[in-house]
Amino acid sequence: MTELRKRMIECLQLRGLSERTQESYVRAVRQLAEHYHKSPDLITEEELRQYFLFIKNVKHYSRPTMTIAICGIKFFFERTLQKDWTTFNLVRPAPEKKLPVILSLAEVRQLLGRVRLPRYQVCLTTIYSCGLRLQEGTNLRLADIDSARMMIHVRHGKGAKDRYVPLPERTLELLRQYWQQHRHPVLLFPAEGRNHIDLTQATEAMSKSSLQKAFRAALIDSGNHKRASVHTLRHYSEFRTMPSEVRCGSRST
Repeated sequence: MTELRKRMIECLQLRGLSERTQESYVRAVRQLAEHYHKSPDLITEEELRQYFLFIKNVKHYSRPTMTIAICGIKFFFERTLQKDWTTFNLVRPAPEKKLPVILSLAEVRQLLGRVRLPRYQVCLTTIYSCGLRLQEGTNLRLADIDSARMMIHVRHGKGAKDRYVPLPERTLELLRQYWQQHRHPVLLFPAEGRNHIDLTQATEAMSKSSLQKAFRAALIDSGNHKRASVHTLRHYSEFRTMPSEVRCGSRST
């Protein structure tokens, strides 16, 4: 790790930003340096201006990606290098007015029924029925389940904020059935890993990328052509409930 990167990470830590945000900001600065093939502290304000035009007009960054690039690079130059450049007063991500992709209850039933492995099916069902984000679902722990109050304690959500969400009774039953299959002392969704180890010995939670792949495969298998993602399960058009067809270890045809 270079001294410059270390200093930026220290500034990010002092600012109290989450590890995920730190990684995104550092990646944005690294991509800037790779574009010009030189250390980012040697980049001029005009070069920076041209880079923002490049990622906007040539790379066609989406609004979220553009926002990360601007915020990360701005943080580096203003906080780490102490440079107050006027370019940062001009650059803004383009406004978007996109409607979210929404899956109907019938579409969710069909999609979840096409998920091949129980661990992915149960995790996706929990994400849907409880309105969780991707990482919130994969990182669930036994201690987060409050069955007495029928609530889930979501830890370190967006903005590093904790919150409680209602836990449907049928989702609790599904989680209990799945936990009986692996009995990990801490994690609800332990990672199997490359060596297919005993899940009780897993040291990490299920990876986000593996769950995303399972979702996309089920989406294709169900014949749904919507540009949906795991995050789409947070949006609903009718009402949120656990589809009756979903059972631990089952796969509808």
